[in-house]
Amino acid sequence: MEMINCKVNGIAVSVPKGSTILEAARVAGVEIPTLCFMKDINEIGACRICVVEATGARGLVTACVYPVAEGMEIQTNTEKIQKARKTTLELILSTHDKKCLSCKRSTNCELQKLCREYGVDENAFGGYKREYELDESAPHLVRDNNKCILCRRCVAVCDQQYVSIIGANDRGIDTNIGNPFNVKLNATSCISCGQCTAVCPTGALTEKDDTDKVWAAIADPTKHVVVQTAPSVRATLGECFGMPIGTNVEGKMVAALRRLGFDKVFDTDFAADLTIVEEANELIDRVKNGGVLPMITSCSPGWVKFAEYYYPEFLAHLSSCKSPQQMAGAVIKTYYAEKMGIDPKDIVSVSVMPCTAKKFEIGRDDQSAAGVPDVDIAITTRELGRMIERAGLKFTSLPDEEFDSPLGEDTGAAVIFGATGGVMEAALRTANDWLTGKDNTEIDFTAVRGTDGLKEASLNIAGLDIKVAVASGAAAAKVVMDRIASGNSDWTFVEIMGCPGGCVNGGGQPIQPQSVRDTVDLKAVRAKALYDQDAAMAIRKSHESPVVKKLYEEYYDGFGGHKAHHDLHTTYVPRKKM
Repeated sequence: MEMINCKVNGIAVSVPKGSTILEAARVAGVEIPTLCFMKDINEIGACRICVVEATGARGLVTACVYPVAEGMEIQTNTEKIQKARKTTLELILSTHDKKCLSCKRSTNCELQKLCREYGVDENAFGGYKREYELDESAPHLVRDNNKCILCRRCVAVCDQQYVSIIGANDRGIDTNIGNPFNVKLNATSCISCGQCTAVCPTGALTEKDDTDKVWAAIADPTKHVVVQTAPSVRATLGECFGMPIGTNVEGKMVAALRRLGFDKVFDTDFAADLTIVEEANELIDRVKNGGVLPMITSCSPGWVKFAEYYYPEFLAHLSSCKSPQQMAGAVIKTYYAEKMGIDPKDIVSVSVMPCTAKKFEIGRDDQSAAGVPDVDIAITTRELGRMIERAGLKFTSLPDEEFDSPLGEDTGAAVIFGATGGVMEAALRTANDWLTGKDNTEIDFTAVRGTDGLKEASLNIAGLDIKVAVASGAAAAKVVMDRIASGNSDWTFVEIMGCPGGCVNGGGQPIQPQSVRDTVDLKAVRAKALYDQDAAMAIRKSHESPVVKKLYEEYYDGFGGHKAHHDLHTTYVPRKKM
């Protein structure tokens, strides 16, 4: 590999040919500020915040796209550069809604941080300023173009997801980011993945906040309010409170939820185990009885919505299993309600999810096992973080507590649901035991682990050759579906997650600045916390969960029964793509 030698602020570095100044600076330990840049996704040099001086260049150049040359000397922080960046920030603020005190992104806003660092005058420039109405039409997202800085990160990540329903409208000072023909978001083929909210540097795109609904439910003495938390939330919530990425905060999370006033704190993991049992049973039935193959997982509502919009003719390939969120809600309002003697109408079922698409999922048809919605309110990891802050809880000082029993008990198989490949591995552990008729000790199916967008593996179980695939992110899902559509797929079972890397990288996870997203593999670090917990658990197979066994013995009359199918399975609908 040909290397280029250059200097950044006098620091000598050697980088591969073709590297940008920004990359060279990071090698030198120098961080150049950016607003529009996203490594490998949005490298357009549009915001002009990363300007630097370099020998051989005419004037200031954008570090994120300008290549280094042999012997180049780069300055990143001269008076001229600081003045240019400050002026650019002040121009951005001239059309920006500066209501920082009421903005959900306040103190975690990349624009706000830079303005503070460069000492800007927020009123330096005045003049024409277009006013935009909020787009609150979708159940999961609020778009406020009054706070948009036209960085186009959201456009790039939506394109990466192969959805591409947002882009630049109008021209000049009236340029704005929106949908084609300026239709509302709910009229588009948005899959609700929320990846745009995770990369927006300001408060222009945020999840729809449902925390006031939760506070009201907790305050209502006539309601029994229960909460469930998804597998990946324990590996990310700590980031809201400055803890290292990948810290498992399960115990503190449970303690915080109790102190917020929930009547019961349950673990969605028990429903993940339930999902695996139902899914494995369905897969074996399809394999033995000539069902539609490959069977595709249905845990991710973003993926399900993607399939309904873009591949409606292949919906029969999807497992009919509800997601763990919905299965947990169904069990809470049927089995749990019956055991506790509570009318399901008096239970408020709240979920804490890594995913903004879960807000859409709770409103889907055929998600009401007890005749009322399985889940009433879905909030994101970020929303829970804000609730904990609002309650004045010192999260890092809380003791570790355990989930409420019995719907708080789980297995290692359930824990790894939060990482891409986790559902597949959990299902294979159960299918392997059921098909071979024995308790297998080799249960780590490492071939389906990792953060690659698409993984494939071939397995021989009980004399059956089973080929599987794991895809994460809608773009990878398209590759899988196109192969199935072409007839060139020989897979038996496919796992698809709507977000790249799976739930650990969901659209509702804690916001990390782009400088961190560019340099830290969030997906891998967060997933490691889940795999570590799995490895340390005594029970690592879903079908061996005592809670699951008891549920089927007492309530569902064994595996594959009619009542279980009624409560725990659902249907899908073709949707018209915009």
